[in-house]
Amino acid sequence: MYRSTPSQTIPLWIKIAFTSFVAVLTPYYWIEYGPTNFLYFCDVALFLAVAAVWTERPIFASMAAVGITIPQLLWQVDFVGQLIGVPATGMTDYMFDPGISLFARGLSFFHFWLPMLLIYLVWRLGYDRRAFVAWTGIAWLLLVVCYFLMPPAGAQLDFPNQPHNINYVHGMDDAQPQQWMPGWAWLSMLFVGLPAVIYYPTHLVLKTFLPGPSPSSSQPVPAISLTSSPLPEAS
Repeated sequence: MYRSTPSQTIPLWIKIAFTSFVAVLTPYYWIEYGPTNFLYFCDVALFLAVAAVWTERPIFASMAAVGITIPQLLWQVDFVGQLIGVPATGMTDYMFDPGISLFARGLSFFHFWLPMLLIYLVWRLGYDRRAFVAWTGIAWLLLVVCYFLMPPAGAQLDFPNQPHNINYVHGMDDAQPQQWMPGWAWLSMLFVGLPAVIYYPTHLVLKTFLPGPSPSSSQPVPAISLTSSPLPEAS
């Protein structure tokens, strides 16, 4: 059953401001880190958000929100903790490194505000319940590509800023692969754990507390969802 939603229109100033930011970030990251940097979940979500603001299709914003809301919440907590001298995970240490340009750190601050933008977009457009299945499919594909084709943790890199151990497919330490279990077991744990611990709980919260899309905006999931037909709803 569909529930009524606020106006389906995303304000033009948000579309222009957000797209302008991404237009600056994309070439900078491409030159500074290389194109493989865009295999990170957060970067994929960034481009899904661009698609969402211009097409106003709920599926794009919903997929991105399912994928990164919880991980980026941890980023937010650690960043605020760093500001007050009580870091939580250390994942935002680089944001306070004077050796990194203020411009680069300013671009990376999108990790803080992107999840808030995505929740706003989902509130305006409605939450598409197919997002859990669609994002999980994309995440699995990215995990396979990053594990088998991208440089692992501790690899000898072609240039200093080359992304490696993308999406933590070889463990949480970029300096060396994890030693707790075989690599295939770690990858399998990500395949199961990410949907079970991160994506599905987010899906449950979003479908419970945010409105569904209007019937006119509920269209089949596009090709990016890895299927040629509409995906079933996740309960």
